[in-house]
Amino acid sequence: MSDHLTVVDHPLVQHKLTLMRDKGTSTAVFRQLLREITQLLAYEITREMPLTTRSIQTPMEDMDAPILAGKKMALVSILRAGNGMLDGVLELVPSARVGFVGLYRDEETLKPVQYYFKAPEGLKDRLVIAVDPMLATGNSSAAAIDLLKDAGATDIRFLCLLAAPEGVARMKEAHPDVPIVTASLDRELNEKGYIMPGLGDAGDRMFGTK
Repeated sequence: MSDHLTVVDHPLVQHKLTLMRDKGTSTAVFRQLLREITQLLAYEITREMPLTTRSIQTPMEDMDAPILAGKKMALVSILRAGNGMLDGVLELVPSARVGFVGLYRDEETLKPVQYYFKAPEGLKDRLVIAVDPMLATGNSSAAAIDLLKDAGATDIRFLCLLAAPEGVARMKEAHPDVPIVTASLDRELNEKGYIMPGLGDAGDRMFGTK
């Protein structure tokens, strides 16, 4: 993943994303689709995880077989919408350590305000994947990555469902060393900072709130 931005154009990803965009999709189905699409995106973002080998016995013979190397991955949810993506990644990597970054966007300034931060220990020795369905202005995402770097993380990747060009540019400016994996690079942000055409507010659609 040498490029700063990877858009996963797999047919299943795009199909599920269309169903999620549809405003008629129910909360329950939206959550299920988010979990499924996150798993598919997680395949891409974990593609270059380091491997080592371990001696095992198959029913047929002894062999040196590939196995993940190093400390367990750290998965960090940017609250609250990021929580909808946790399950999908954890089903693939159940041993991952989990952290949380609590940020909300000030509606006047559109700037992020931090209210919670809890991360696994030893971040400098872990692959850290930050998850948030929407990369909109990029301000909250950049602030979350700042916190993770301050806590020692050096190998960070950002996983989102949708990205706006403005958010990608903001992240590239603030954190050029953090690759982004997404299902779609959408057209633009509107004047309220929402992604267009987007899918509305991911947190509201996930949790059934307004």
